[in-house]
Amino acid sequence: MSRKMAFLIFYTIVLLVYASINYYIYVRGMQALPTGGVLKSIFPWVFWLLVLTYVAGRTLERIYLSHASDILVWTGSFWLAGMLYFTLAVVLFDLIRLANTIIPFYPSFITENYDKVKLYIFSGVTVLVAGVIFAGHINTLHPRITHLDLHIPKQANGMKELNAVLMSDIHLGTLIGNGHFEKIVKQVEKLNPDIILLAGDVLDEDLEPVLRQNIGQTLKRLQAPLGVYGVMGNHEYIGGAEPAYNYLVSHGLKIIRDSVVKINDSFYLIGREDRDKPRFAGRERKSLEEVVDKADSSYPLILIDHQPYYLEKAASLGIDLQLSGHTHHGQLWPLNYITSAIYTISYGYGKIGNMHAYVSNGVGTWGPPVRVGNRPEIVNLKITFEE
Repeated sequence: MSRKMAFLIFYTIVLLVYASINYYIYVRGMQALPTGGVLKSIFPWVFWLLVLTYVAGRTLERIYLSHASDILVWTGSFWLAGMLYFTLAVVLFDLIRLANTIIPFYPSFITENYDKVKLYIFSGVTVLVAGVIFAGHINTLHPRITHLDLHIPKQANGMKELNAVLMSDIHLGTLIGNGHFEKIVKQVEKLNPDIILLAGDVLDEDLEPVLRQNIGQTLKRLQAPLGVYGVMGNHEYIGGAEPAYNYLVSHGLKIIRDSVVKINDSFYLIGREDRDKPRFAGRERKSLEEVVDKADSSYPLILIDHQPYYLEKAASLGIDLQLSGHTHHGQLWPLNYITSAIYTISYGYGKIGNMHAYVSNGVGTWGPPVRVGNRPEIVNLKITFEE
């Protein structure tokens, strides 16, 4: 099967699922509104316009990037968060109705005023979801600094400690624009890092919004004595790996692609291509054994791999510290339960054998510019060496 056909099938499935979920919400919304009322006549227009905005905005971005496409993408992105929470609400009330059908327990004031109760529930759920989305958006605008002290029991050619900053999943583009990114850069500057490490998805899918806002000039402000290093994430590959790589490198980042770099003659950075490289580029990435073999394991080995799979494998190969992102820890509660089931570490610090591992939930967002249940973060790593 060709890659174009695989993409077509994938996006067809996504659109079918998207349409089905929204139809489910729509039907339940219509059932909750009183027959003949103004709300019932307006609701279909408002609802389906909201549903179409994200798809229309992303499509328009590829044809003609403009303020109109920005408005559509922003509106549609907020709707994605709303869709999740409206679905949860509808499922909850459907389960309550099913339970009442089996064993009736509705009190008389509900059964006697059922139409009014449905309208009250519709209004209450709408206000609640809007409030959650608003609070979640405010949350995304205020990344916290996560401090972590680690010790690697190896000699580092005289280096005793390292002050590193880790960021992942910035997703620069339409939603995480230059203004927000400038605030992130100011927070990093205050930490005075020796080195800055970027664990993938620096860019969102499309490069055009980044070019239009000239975000590269802000990227150049990320500076540290030992350099700014990063790896490619799946979103760089979705949007086009080579243009993304060229843009990042031309604006001061050193991108490590299935290779190793010795830093200050003291420790090795090992950077992997993203796990989804075969899907989007049609080429396999090197095996971890092949990449690690290029480093001298008597020095501290720090691995950056965007997606936190196969942590046990990295530990068995003598990696001292693995840094990853990708999961967003679900980004929207309760999706964190899904990512926790998928990954050995969905978020935060863990130890696999003798290897330290840290998975960041990211400093930006993908899809909805909303976080519920966790805060975006910049990670400040204080790493000490010596046996």
